[in-house]
Amino acid sequence: MKSFLLFFIVVGTLLYSQNKKPVEKIDSISYYGNLSNSSINANKYKNALLFTQKAINYSKKNKNIEAEANETFSLGKIYFDVKKYDDALKYFNTSISIYKNLKPSPKYASAYYYLGMCHIKKRSFSNAEICFDKAQSLYNTLEINDTTDLLNLQRGIIHKSKGENDLASSIFNIIVAKPDSPDILNTKAEALYQIGIIEMAQNRNNLALNYFNKALEFNSKNKNLDQKSDILLALSTVYDKMLDKNNAYTYLKQHTNLKESISILDNEKLGVDDYEAFKASERLKEIAETNKEKKQQEKTSKFSKLISILAIALISILSLLSLALYKNNIIRTQSNLLLEEKNRELIIAKEKAEKASKARSEFLSTVSHELRTPLNAINGIAHLLLEEKPKKSQMNYLESLKFSGNYLTSFINDILEIQKIDSTKVEIENINFNPKQLLENLQNSLKELASTNNNNFTLEIDSNIPDNLIGDPTKLSQIMLNLINNALKFTHNGEVKVITKLLSLEDQKASIYFEVKDSGIGIPEDKLETIFDSFSQGSVGINRKYGGTGLGLTIVKKLVALLGGEIKLKSIAGKGSSFSFELQFREGKKPKQVSRKTKKNVDSTLKNKKILIVEDNKINQMVSKKMLESKSILCEIIDNGEEAIEYVKTNKFDMILMDVHLPGINGTVATEKIREFDKKTPIIALTAISLNENREMLLSYGMNDVLTKPFVPEEFYSTISKYI
Repeated sequence: MKSFLLFFIVVGTLLYSQNKKPVEKIDSISYYGNLSNSSINANKYKNALLFTQKAINYSKKNKNIEAEANETFSLGKIYFDVKKYDDALKYFNTSISIYKNLKPSPKYASAYYYLGMCHIKKRSFSNAEICFDKAQSLYNTLEINDTTDLLNLQRGIIHKSKGENDLASSIFNIIVAKPDSPDILNTKAEALYQIGIIEMAQNRNNLALNYFNKALEFNSKNKNLDQKSDILLALSTVYDKMLDKNNAYTYLKQHTNLKESISILDNEKLGVDDYEAFKASERLKEIAETNKEKKQQEKTSKFSKLISILAIALISILSLLSLALYKNNIIRTQSNLLLEEKNRELIIAKEKAEKASKARSEFLSTVSHELRTPLNAINGIAHLLLEEKPKKSQMNYLESLKFSGNYLTSFINDILEIQKIDSTKVEIENINFNPKQLLENLQNSLKELASTNNNNFTLEIDSNIPDNLIGDPTKLSQIMLNLINNALKFTHNGEVKVITKLLSLEDQKASIYFEVKDSGIGIPEDKLETIFDSFSQGSVGINRKYGGTGLGLTIVKKLVALLGGEIKLKSIAGKGSSFSFELQFREGKKPKQVSRKTKKNVDSTLKNKKILIVEDNKINQMVSKKMLESKSILCEIIDNGEEAIEYVKTNKFDMILMDVHLPGINGTVATEKIREFDKKTPIIALTAISLNENREMLLSYGMNDVLTKPFVPEEFYSTISKYI
């Protein structure tokens, strides 16, 4: 079936292409118009006629009606200029018939004016009067006033032809009385000449002679040769009537000489032979066009017959296809029923998978959230015991307790981080930071781990990298910290190198290459594709020997993708690994230096400050109170939001530490109520933050900052001192 349809399409295309007319190489209205104008300026009217006719043909071909009307008018004007008034009448009438379907325009009005002038030349005065009236109506519609004198002059001539000499004279005198200007000289000369003719007809020869002389004077300024010829003849006639034979002969001779000159000029414009040859050429073209149309019709007829044959063949084939389709329809219906059943099964499976994914996310979020509260107690108590100078025999236990708490905290944070990324709740920051300082800080924080495994840990930072970039330093730190930590952990007595290179810097956009290389244990080839999966560390043996959650590389891959990059891995078992990626940043500005408070200053700032703790968990109450009292801070504890609101109304505190999850009204609502009467007291949110919470949401209730459980002691104290 497809092959049959293709056959019909190909045949139809070939037949259609045979009937298409070739397109001229140079083919535009403005092009032919410019050639026509140049020919007129060069006194080559035959060429002007040819180019104008081509412009008309092109307009018809492209169905540009307005251009066709304008170019047809131009052709009539050329014939008028060369005094071929019959041809001019033909084309002016044609242009008017086209203009009638368009909006009124100055050329439409001019077509009527020149049509009237042709009738004047052929002494068809009644037709001329109709044309001038229509021209006047169009000029009025278009609010064009500078043609009034020309139209009035022609009306005066028409009145004179009817024998209405007084009316004609009054019109001519109005024109003569107009102020002199270059635009009216020709009109005034013609009006004076016409008055002279009227006076001469009434045997007022002296008056006629006066008007003819004035007309000749105005004519000398506009150089209208035909008009001058008429005036000279009139002067000869009036002098002859006055029996002044010398002047009559002189002006007659001037008239005759001028007439011969005009005839020569007219022949130069378009000679008789050239004109006849041109008209013959036009007739031949018309005959050729007629023959071409006949041939086209014959070809179209043959084409139609062929189409009919093909249509019959196509109908026959379609009939056979219909029968085949009917049978196929039965099979398709059965197949569709089976597909619908399978689709329903897939939808049910999809819904189950979505519910399972949602349940997993909610479970992990709940577990992570609930574990933070007891972890806060564990980490807090470990910190307090270490601060109280324990016995040496207890130090190992407490350090182990602190390490285990921190490890579990890190594990929970990793789970929550992955869940946030997967649920698209992670927001990308765009802040100013120093990439070199960021990497140096990471190196300093990991020096102890490097020395533990006897590794040479070096940074190779491209000096061309700008000192200040705009991006997300927190997520970049997470990525680099995970990669460097892995490299140091899986390398012993070897080398770990961090390499950064500036790939490009254009329009304040920097493309930077990051790479972390190590000479450690490497990754087997069969594990390269799964190493970025959650809880994957290559093997159970590696997990037992080196420890870790197996979530670091999963977080790295997701964060790099979130920042617009792609993590790449090269590794050879036993020889080391290389993790690399590229990220785009905007170039930033040097930030203002912010002074940092020393630990001693922080302690002195906190001393004797009064803080209210709103916390329902007894252990966390004790831990928070002990941590604050260790800095000589005065504490009071309330275990619910309602009592906290009333207590703050009657007591003044330097700060309120508000747990978000409280019995009764929660911490966010309690903060909103307190802010109704107390706008100044700093309120810090205490939360085991979950997937459904974020810093911006908590701050929107009127809290000044957020502390996440379990607390990091240094961060706990520095945040409090920041707002006291």
